[in-house]
Amino acid sequence: MSIHLLGIRHHGPGSAKNVKLYLEKIRPDIILLEGPPEAEAILHWAGHKEMKPPVAILAYVPNNLQQALFYPFAEFSPEWQAILYALENKIPLRFMDLPVAHKLAIQGNSVEQEIESEAPGEMVQNNKDPFLYLAEIAGYTDAEKWWENNFEYRENNNAVFDAVSEAVCNLREQLKDEPGFIEKCREAWMRKMLKQAEKEMYNDIAVICGAWHVPALKNIPKDKEDTNLLKNLPKVKVECTWVPWTYSRLSFTSGYGAGINSPGWYHHIWKTKKDISIKWLTKVARLFRKNQIDISSAHIIETVRLAETLSSLRGLAVPGLEELNEATNSVMCMGDAILLSIIHKELIVSPRLGYVPIDAPKTPLQVDIEKTQKQLRLPLTEDEKEIALDLREERDLEKSIFLHRLALMGIKWGVKKSVSGKGTFKEAWVLHWDPAFAIDIIDKALWGNSVEEAGNNFLSAKATAENSLQTISVLLSDTLLSNLPQATETLLKRIHALAAASGDVIQLIEALPPLVNALRYGNVRRMDNAVLSQIVESMITRISISLPGACQAVDEDAAQHLLDLFFQLNDSITLLQNEDQLKQWQETLVIISENKNTATLLAGYATRLLYDFKLLAGEKLQTLFTNALSSVNAYAHTAAWLEGFLKGSGTILLIDENLWLLVETWVKQLSEQHFIEVLPLMRRTFSQFSSPERRKLGEKAKSSTVSNHRKQLVFEIDHEGGMKALPIIMHLLNIH
Repeated sequence: MSIHLLGIRHHGPGSAKNVKLYLEKIRPDIILLEGPPEAEAILHWAGHKEMKPPVAILAYVPNNLQQALFYPFAEFSPEWQAILYALENKIPLRFMDLPVAHKLAIQGNSVEQEIESEAPGEMVQNNKDPFLYLAEIAGYTDAEKWWENNFEYRENNNAVFDAVSEAVCNLREQLKDEPGFIEKCREAWMRKMLKQAEKEMYNDIAVICGAWHVPALKNIPKDKEDTNLLKNLPKVKVECTWVPWTYSRLSFTSGYGAGINSPGWYHHIWKTKKDISIKWLTKVARLFRKNQIDISSAHIIETVRLAETLSSLRGLAVPGLEELNEATNSVMCMGDAILLSIIHKELIVSPRLGYVPIDAPKTPLQVDIEKTQKQLRLPLTEDEKEIALDLREERDLEKSIFLHRLALMGIKWGVKKSVSGKGTFKEAWVLHWDPAFAIDIIDKALWGNSVEEAGNNFLSAKATAENSLQTISVLLSDTLLSNLPQATETLLKRIHALAAASGDVIQLIEALPPLVNALRYGNVRRMDNAVLSQIVESMITRISISLPGACQAVDEDAAQHLLDLFFQLNDSITLLQNEDQLKQWQETLVIISENKNTATLLAGYATRLLYDFKLLAGEKLQTLFTNALSSVNAYAHTAAWLEGFLKGSGTILLIDENLWLLVETWVKQLSEQHFIEVLPLMRRTFSQFSSPERRKLGEKAKSSTVSNHRKQLVFEIDHEGGMKALPIIMHLLNIH
C-alpha cells in the first residue's frame, strides 16, 4: 500500500501541472482531495462540456443563508485538475476536509464567504506567513515570489512533492505553531479519511492538500486523540451547488484568504506551452493598441530582450511577471507606471467569468434567472457594462422589467442610471455581476420558482409589514415598473388603508410624488392606472383640506420643511394636468396666502405660485407685495415673505420691472441697522438662485444705481430747459 502526499498551493499553474503529471505517473486507486465532503454528489458536473472555470462550490445553510462558504476553482487549480483526472479515469475521488456542516456550526454566525484559506500566516505568531521564513533564507523578501520562482515557473519538477513535504515538516517543527480549534479538527478529519481509505484496502492513495497540512498527514497521532477531538461536534444542515466565479474574486485584493496576485497571468502560463514571454507581451501590445496607445513590433522585441536580461541578472530560468512588468514599463510605457494599471485590470487579474451548465443542481429561481438572461441576451460580465433601453421596443421593455424585478428583490445585478428629461422612453442601466449574488438568489428562492412569482410574493409580504406611507408609495412606484400585478394590488390596498387612516398631511405630501410619477409616466408599460388615479385624487383632496391648517403656528425649521414639500407638491399636481385637481390646489393656495396666521415664508411662496398660475397680476399683485414689504412689518417678517416668494428662481425679478422696483425701494428704505439684521436672511434667499441669475441680478442692480444717479444729475442741470428760458430772461433784463 502506497500513500502519496501531494502538498500544493491552491490556484497555482505549476502545482496543477505537477499534480496532473504525478497522477498520470502513479495512476492511483483513489484520490483524497481537500474540499467539502457534502459536495461530492455534485462533482460529476465538473466534467460537463459546458462547465467553464472559474467556478465555485457554494455550501450554505438553507435556513440561514448568512452562513455560507465558497470553494472556488480555476482551470489552473490543482484541485480542479485532480477532479478532471478522476472523472476521466473513472476512479473514486473523495473530499477529505472537515464537513461544512461542522465548520459552520462551530463558526456560528462568524461567516467566511470564501474559504480554503491556506494563508498560514493566520496560524502562526505575529501573523507572519511561515513560508516567508523559507523565502528569506533563499534571499527573497516576498514569499509569493519565492514560491513562484521555485515551483510555478520551475521546469524540472522531479521529486518536487518530496521537497515540499520536507520543507514544510521542518518549518512546522521549528515554528512549533499551535493551530486553532477548527484547524485541528480539519487535520484530524483528513487523517480520519485517510485511515478510512486504508481500511478499504486501496493500494495507491493520492492525497492532495494544501502544503501546510502535509506534516499533519505524515506524522499521524494515535486514533484516540483524533476521535476525542471530533466527538460531539455541532452540526447544521448544509446544501451545495455550483456557481460561476471570477478571476478578480480569486485575487488577494478581494479578501480571499487563499488568493493569488495574478490569476490572469497564471491562466496565461497554464494555457501557453512555449514562448510564454513573447505571447504575453503580444497580448499587452494588443491591449495598448486597443486603448489608442501606439505600440510597434519593435517595442515587443525590445521588451522581451529586456525581460530576459533582467531574469538572467537575477538568476532566474525564465522571466516572471515582475520582470515582464518592469520591461513593459521601461519600453512600452516610457516609464509611465500609470499605464500598467490597464495591464493589471485586463490581463494580470483579468475580467474572466466562469459558466455553470444551466442543468446543474440549482434552485428553480436560479434556473429561471439564467434562462431569462440568455433569452434577453443581457451580458453577464464582471466588468461594468452600460446598456441603453428604448421602452417602445418589446425586447428592451422585457429587459427593463426583468432588471427592475431583480433590483426590488435585492439582487443588484443592474443599477439604474438617470437619463435626461422626464417621460422619455429611455432607460440606462449599468450591469455588474458578482458571484455573491448566488446567495441573494437562493435567499429569495423560497418566495417562488420564477422571478415574477418570487417578486410578487416577496413584495406583497414586504408591503403588508410596512407602515410608512411614503415607503409604500416609493415601493409602489418601483413595482409598477416591474409589472408585478399581484404585488401592485397589495400595495394599492395598503396605500389606500394608510392614507385613509393618516391624519398627517406631511406624510401624505411626502407619499404623493412617487405615485404621481408612476401615474404620469407609467403608460409606456401598458398598465391600468384607474385604481392608482383614484388614490392620488383622494390624497390631493385630503391634502388640500388639511394643508392650510398645517401652515399655521409652525416654527422656522418646520416652515422650511413645508416649503420644500410645497415645491414637490406643486410639481406633482402640475404634472398630472388635471383641471379639477389644479383648480382645487389653486383655491388652497389662495387660502394660505391670505390667511394672516399662515407662516410668513409659506404665505410668500403661496403668493408666488398664484403669480405663476397668472391668478395674481397688476394692481392686485402690487398691493399684496406692498403690504408684505411695508415698513410697518418687522424686517425679519418681510425678509421671510420675500424668501418664500422668490423660492426656486430669481428670473421673476429680472423680467418684472414692477416687482424689481418694489424690492429695490424696500431695500433703500432700510436703515443701516435694519439692513445688517436682514442681510443674512436676504443672503439665504439669493443663494438659492443659480449663478447666472445672481450675476444678472447684480448687473441689474448696478445699472439701476447708475441710471438713478444720471437722472439726479440731469434734474439739477437742465440744459434744454435753460435754453428755452434764456430769451425771456434776456428780454426782461433788456439785454440784446
